[in-house]
Amino acid sequence: MAVNTPMMEQYLKIKADHKDAFLFFRLGDFYEMFFDDAIQAARELEITLTKRDGGKQDSVPMCGVPYHSAETYIKTLIDKGYKVAICEQVEDPKATKGVVKREVIQLITPGTVMENTMLDEQSNHYIASISHFSEGSYVIVYNDLSVGETNVALISAGWNAVLHELYNQPVKEMVISSELPDVLQNDLKDKLNITLSYMDDTTFNAEYRELCSHLNDQRLVKAFSRLLNYIQETQKRSLDHLQPAAVIELDQHLSLDMYSKRNLELTETIMKKGKHGSLLWVLDQTVTAMGSRMLKKWLDRPLLYKQEIENRLNVVEQLLNGFMERDELRETLRSVYDLERLAGRIAYGNVNARDLLQLKQSLAKIPDVKQILSVFNDDGIRAFYNKLQYPEDLVSLLEQSLADEPPISITEGSIIKDGYDEKLDSYREASRNGKQWIAELEQKEKAATGIKSLKVGFNRVFGYYIEVTKANLHLLPEERYERKQTLTNAERYITPELKEKEALILEAEEKSVDLEYQLFNTIRDTVKEHISSIQLLAETISQIDVLQGFATVSESNGYTRPVFSSHRLSINNGRHPVVEQVMHDDTFVPNHIQLDDETSILLITGPNMSGKSTYMRQLALTVIMGQIGCYVPCEAAELLLFDQIFTRIGAADDLVSGQSTFMVEMLETNHAIENATENSLILLDEIGRGTSTYDGMALAQAVVEHIHDKIHAKTVFSTHYHELTALENSLEKLKNIHVRADEYDGNVIFLHQVKEGAADQSYGIQVAKLAELPSPLIERANTILDQLENSDTTKTDDSGQLSFFGEENSVKEKKPVAEQTESIILNDLKTMNLFDMTPLDAMNTLYRLQQKAKK
Repeated sequence: MAVNTPMMEQYLKIKADHKDAFLFFRLGDFYEMFFDDAIQAARELEITLTKRDGGKQDSVPMCGVPYHSAETYIKTLIDKGYKVAICEQVEDPKATKGVVKREVIQLITPGTVMENTMLDEQSNHYIASISHFSEGSYVIVYNDLSVGETNVALISAGWNAVLHELYNQPVKEMVISSELPDVLQNDLKDKLNITLSYMDDTTFNAEYRELCSHLNDQRLVKAFSRLLNYIQETQKRSLDHLQPAAVIELDQHLSLDMYSKRNLELTETIMKKGKHGSLLWVLDQTVTAMGSRMLKKWLDRPLLYKQEIENRLNVVEQLLNGFMERDELRETLRSVYDLERLAGRIAYGNVNARDLLQLKQSLAKIPDVKQILSVFNDDGIRAFYNKLQYPEDLVSLLEQSLADEPPISITEGSIIKDGYDEKLDSYREASRNGKQWIAELEQKEKAATGIKSLKVGFNRVFGYYIEVTKANLHLLPEERYERKQTLTNAERYITPELKEKEALILEAEEKSVDLEYQLFNTIRDTVKEHISSIQLLAETISQIDVLQGFATVSESNGYTRPVFSSHRLSINNGRHPVVEQVMHDDTFVPNHIQLDDETSILLITGPNMSGKSTYMRQLALTVIMGQIGCYVPCEAAELLLFDQIFTRIGAADDLVSGQSTFMVEMLETNHAIENATENSLILLDEIGRGTSTYDGMALAQAVVEHIHDKIHAKTVFSTHYHELTALENSLEKLKNIHVRADEYDGNVIFLHQVKEGAADQSYGIQVAKLAELPSPLIERANTILDQLENSDTTKTDDSGQLSFFGEENSVKEKKPVAEQTESIILNDLKTMNLFDMTPLDAMNTLYRLQQKAKK
């Protein structure tokens, strides 16, 4: 029977406790992996797979990565959703007989990353947990370990509401109960692409009572405990930087479901999944990493209460008007490092002297920020001013103690200033004097021996030595020189005086490095006591940064302060905030929009590419910008406060779930209908186009009628079914609008202007021509269109049902073409509402009827 070596026995025992992670097993200057870990890691990291003799057994697969560059390899594995267990020596090899004791000191998972190189500085990095209590009741807990932030949300609307809440959140890992049904676990993996981890222990840890003492609901406490227990189990270190759990009151924010977040491209685009081209890209004029993260959180949860919004807008207005002060504020904030993540690293114990220097430099800017804010006369800015408490004692400590340019390592010295500690100064003095003596020794020995090439050197293995070339050995006085090392062309010696000085110098240097490390830890512990105040400063500066960013982008792009109404939405010359920036040529055509108690639904018609979807999206984005406290892209805006926004704009097949475009369309529409209230905004684009003409038209009309009669939400409904424009006559709160387009010489010209009334035609073939479809195809399409327009393809049979000519169940013959045309024109005249037409609408309608009569 094969027998493992003691070292391999140790490896296998530790690996058995971390089966779901790569075990980075420290051997000397490398982290080694064996067996299946090695095979998989070699493939994922693209490194060489070797073999190791495991003792009296066959060789085992093996690979390794250098200790000093392990972070890069760990990041690669974490980014791919894996976990890495870091196994280190935990005792001094010199004082140990046999195998050195090793333990896993940290489990790095996708959601518990702390190193800056593995984090996106402009985005939070959440680990979350889901706990299921009663039917349809779930609690989600978010934690960003890098900043210590924890949020808790109770969701009572079922599993789909959980998915909508989690979508677009930067959650990298989800901690769940092992008893969560498989179908729900698969939803998390497939729909949200989240790494799953398990923790069944929801026992409350009294050590962290202060973090959740304000949570009155035991469901929230249990859910919080599940996540906290997992973090403690994996991190195995201090969590002093964790902040009290904040309860997210979902009903106090404008809600955006997963479809709306995707369709509106708030933080990333649908196609490229990047920031460029999103609303965040336009609005992010922050100058700190903290501010950028705060802006993303505000975009995710717009405000619902007018006073909170007005408070933000007041600050934006002050900063907008104070151009010089705002510019000075921006420059000052550029010098502020990421205080949130610095606080996390301090508590975590992996901060170095350079990090503390960044902290000092950032805190030193607080008086400057306060001085700038002091000139403004606004309650909101005054509140920020009062929260910015300058920690003078802490800054003074860091200024007096830390070297101006310390190394990254905290175990090699040169991190503490001269004059900070008397004992350290004495060690350094002894070392410096000794080195000076050695420099003088070289000159002295050269003079005494007459050997000009003689030199005094040092290396870590042999210490100090006198090196003499072999050609000059006969000049040495043998009684004083003791041979130390033989080289190819030289000999190295030591003298009694040099040996004595060497002992003094090395002892002083060793004691100096050890003392510096102790002093640094003491300084770090002192800084640790200020973590909560640093976190408060970070939050305050983040908010200031976002609001100055709103002022900056509002001035640059000509935005306007909105006012809020209880009964009317009116936007004068509104623009799409992203499209106008992408165009760069000032050709964007602004448009008006109004929804009120008399008109709650706008039915918009017009050709493809004319701008219907842009018009709808810009409305939603304007609403969101207003409700996060930013100025909006228009000349004037009177906005309603919406509780939810639902959009169905642009659907595509969901191949993963096996759902067609039409099914996706229906799911999104159903979600809006099921959840919207009279205070919601609904934007529906081309409902029914994924099925047959009459099915689609029937569904579209039924949806419009249901929203009008049952929900009463403010709605913009875009359609190519011109027949639906007749609903204006039967639904009192529906109004037709259209996007203007003209035809010249067989080509369509898009004017992008939204006007009252219905569009006169769809221009589908002209758009196809613009797409450069083959000319014969375009000509054939025109011929078919003429035939269709000159024939009555449908009619009602004796039972009142629609039937189609050419089908076997047709009960009547076709009318002559002339009679059909006259009938169509006569019907149009009968249904026309002349008193609601503008003169231009009347002329367009008359022209259309004349064209029909000529055919």
